[in-house]
Amino acid sequence: MAPSTNGQNGASQPQKAERFDPTFTQHVIDTMGPNVTPRNRQLFTALFKHLHDFAREVELSVDEWMAAVHFVNSIGQISTPQRNEAHRVSDILGLESLVDEIANKIVADGDLDPTSSSILGPFWSPNAPFRELGDTIIQNPCEGGRVCKMFGTITDLTTGKGIPNAVFDIWQASANGKYDFQDPDNQTPNNLRGKFRADEQGRYYFYCYHPTAYSLPRDGPSWKLLNLMDRHPMRPAHIHIMVTHPEYKGCTTQLYPKDDPWLETDTVFAVKNDLLCDFKPLENDPKAELQLEYNVFLAPKDYKGIFANAKGKL
Repeated sequence: MAPSTNGQNGASQPQKAERFDPTFTQHVIDTMGPNVTPRNRQLFTALFKHLHDFAREVELSVDEWMAAVHFVNSIGQISTPQRNEAHRVSDILGLESLVDEIANKIVADGDLDPTSSSILGPFWSPNAPFRELGDTIIQNPCEGGRVCKMFGTITDLTTGKGIPNAVFDIWQASANGKYDFQDPDNQTPNNLRGKFRADEQGRYYFYCYHPTAYSLPRDGPSWKLLNLMDRHPMRPAHIHIMVTHPEYKGCTTQLYPKDDPWLETDTVFAVKNDLLCDFKPLENDPKAELQLEYNVFLAPKDYKGIFANAKGKL
C-alpha cells in the first residue's frame, strides 16, 4: 500500500482505505527470531493470524479483552494438583475432543475400524494398581451402586486374534458421581481404579460399577463459561479405559450406557457411536447384578489405515 504524506509534518502514513492497519499482524509474526523451531513458527503464525482476525471480526472491546484476561487468571487461581481447571475449560470448548480426533483417528482399509478413542479427562492416575483377572475395583462400596461384571477380548484389528498380556486400565466415578480424588472422606486412593493384564487369548474380566452421570463443578471459571453459553454441566455416565500393548497403538476412550439421557449434549463432546454399550442383567452371579461385554480392537503400531496422521514436530 502506497504511503500518503501528512501535510503538517511531512511524515508518511498509510492510506485510509482500510479501518485497521493491514500490516500489523504480519509485523507481529515477523518479530519471531531466527532460532524459533519450524513447528513453533508454524503454530505461532497460525495462532496470531486467527487470534487477530477474531479480534477484528468481532471488534473486541477493551472491556471484553480485560474480562478475558481476568477469566484466564481465574483458571490459574482455582487450579490445584487435584483440579486442572484449564483442562476442564478446554474440554467444554470441545478442544480436547477435537485434538484427540486429530491425533488418534484411524480409518481402516477393511470393514472394521479400531476402537474409537475419546478424551483422557482430568482424572486418570498413573498409580492405579494391577489387579488379578476377576477381581473387583470397588474398594469402598457406595449406596446405590450397581455392581457390573465387565468382560471382553482385546483383539488385533488385522488378524482377528486376541492380544495376550495387553493391559486394560479402568477408572470411573463412584455411584455418588465423584472420583476418589474428589471424595477423600468416602473413598480411599485408587478406589474404582485398576489395571488388568489380558490372558493368553486376550480376554479380560473384572467387577466394577454401572457408571453414573455427574455434573462438572459449579464453583469456578468453567461453570461461569457454561452459563455464558446457556449450557448444562452434565456428563453422561461413562467408564474410562486405557488399553495398551508395546506392539500396538494404544486406545484411551470412554464407554457409555446407550440409554443415558445426556449423550446428545455431553458437555465435553466426547461421545461416539461405537462407544455406546448395552448393560444387561446378569444371573447366577452373587457378585453382580449387571454385565457388560465390550471388545476392544487395536491396530499394530505400524498400521496407517487409509489416512496417515500428519503430525508436526516441535
